[in-house]
Amino acid sequence: MSFFPESNRTWQIIHDAAKRNYAVGGYCVQVLKSASSCYNTDGVLAVIRAAERCRSSALIQVFPWTLHFHGPPFIQYIASAAHSASVPISVHLDHCLKPEDAKLALECAFDSIMVDGSMFDEEGNIEYVKNIVEKGRDKGITIEAELGRMEGGEDGLPNIEGSLLTDPHLAKEFVEKTGVHFLAPSFGNVHGPYPSGGAEKWWQLDRLVLQLEAIYKSLGSHTPLVLHGTHPCSEEMLRVGIENGMRKVNQNRTVRKKYMEFLAGESKSLELTQLQERGVQIYSEEIEAMMVVLGSAGKA
Repeated sequence: MSFFPESNRTWQIIHDAAKRNYAVGGYCVQVLKSASSCYNTDGVLAVIRAAERCRSSALIQVFPWTLHFHGPPFIQYIASAAHSASVPISVHLDHCLKPEDAKLALECAFDSIMVDGSMFDEEGNIEYVKNIVEKGRDKGITIEAELGRMEGGEDGLPNIEGSLLTDPHLAKEFVEKTGVHFLAPSFGNVHGPYPSGGAEKWWQLDRLVLQLEAIYKSLGSHTPLVLHGTHPCSEEMLRVGIENGMRKVNQNRTVRKKYMEFLAGESKSLELTQLQERGVQIYSEEIEAMMVVLGSAGKA
């Protein structure tokens, strides 16, 4: 019999990626206010179908906005669908900024929660993350946290100005004090679309490699790293991240771009059933292509 955290689905998925030197995608299925109401279920189906077709594990991710708009029953639907798949798929809450949202999330069917204390000072971040890690343990939920601060913003999240790079020397202390299971470092990556110059300018690959080498040396393989800020990133840049310890790679706009274009172009000419069926197929094909890039295809 396995015990926590080894029994946790997200822990199993990400640590398999760490052992076998690939990355698993965390695919956001956030509802957009400008999109059709079926978009979230489309995303859930797209991830599951892509994962089953190419035999890949995956994480289905939502933002706190979904908790408030749809409520806990919708999270239960996602978990039921994900956990019934023929390959390992877990359900993850991304960027839980508010303690009250984390409290609500702990009562939902999540396998893991990303606790974002980047808006607090160093001690406040540690206190917030540690508190949720301890409460999550009782629920069998693993925790991801951000150390440092990333610029930008995403659906339903505030826009952040001014980055704070992760200090490799503080990473070990942060993990030890909080007990966090996965760490998302800040190295110049940006949430949402990259500003002028793109990811190539903001990442500064030489600095990235040195920083991640220092973090990995400090933490070892016990605390897998998570890559945020991937839109748009070339396949080569994603591979550089994976080669330097990134074991979970978040995906949002990149894998749903063609799906959104399809909805915008065909919503007036197709019946809703046709729109959804073809939309899910397009969406899943983009996710499947990303699974090949990340190296998770064929691993489940």
